[in-house]
Amino acid sequence: SPGRWDHIVALAGNPNTGKSTVFNALTGLRQHTGNWPGKTVTRAEGGFAYGDRRYKIVDLPGTYSLLSASPDEEVARDFILFGQPDVTVVVVDASRLERNLNLAIQVLEITDRAVLCLNLMDEARRHGLTVDDRQLARDLGIPVVPTSARSGEGLPALLQAIADVATGRTACRPHRLEQEPPALQSALNTLVAQIRRLHPELPNARWVAMRLLGGDENLAEALRRGEIGGQRARPVTAI
Repeated sequence: SPGRWDHIVALAGNPNTGKSTVFNALTGLRQHTGNWPGKTVTRAEGGFAYGDRRYKIVDLPGTYSLLSASPDEEVARDFILFGQPDVTVVVVDASRLERNLNLAIQVLEITDRAVLCLNLMDEARRHGLTVDDRQLARDLGIPVVPTSARSGEGLPALLQAIADVATGRTACRPHRLEQEPPALQSALNTLVAQIRRLHPELPNARWVAMRLLGGDENLAEALRRGEIGGQRARPVTAI
């Protein structure tokens, strides 16, 4: 039923970061799989309870970016932007942060309700790596939780961080790249004003405007079809 879930959580990440392990650890057997509407991309959803609230978690396709160069990237981007989940958890490999943080920065351009799951900490330690998660949280402006999902390490703290962001107890202030080329400023400001007027519920009209100026035809088509803004995934009826 529509009232079954109190909050919607999106789970994003690069391939091979242990994202599916995090998903399985949080949901157990309370899962449902299928395809995204009109796509051959697999859609996995699950549910869990924490405190006095129920959460639906959507496992987005593993992707390296949100620039919509493939169906997987388009699905992940569209759900974060149009589905407007209460929290987006970005799973990264603690031993390969330089590669993984590119996606995290892109997610933070879209939403300010995010948690970084610093997964595979056991692998990082095995390679002699130490990650300063507190400094990383300050740099990104969102909660950062070290985990090793295979052993359950850090999962209680991850659940708490998800709940804190979903309920507003934690206010995120994500780092965003604010410098655009001066030649784009006038066109960008005009387009942002138009998008905000037509779709005031979008979390980041500036990001949408930048993608439109960059020639993102899929996003432009979604605007033309009216498939943008205020859309949440339908609740799962059988998990």
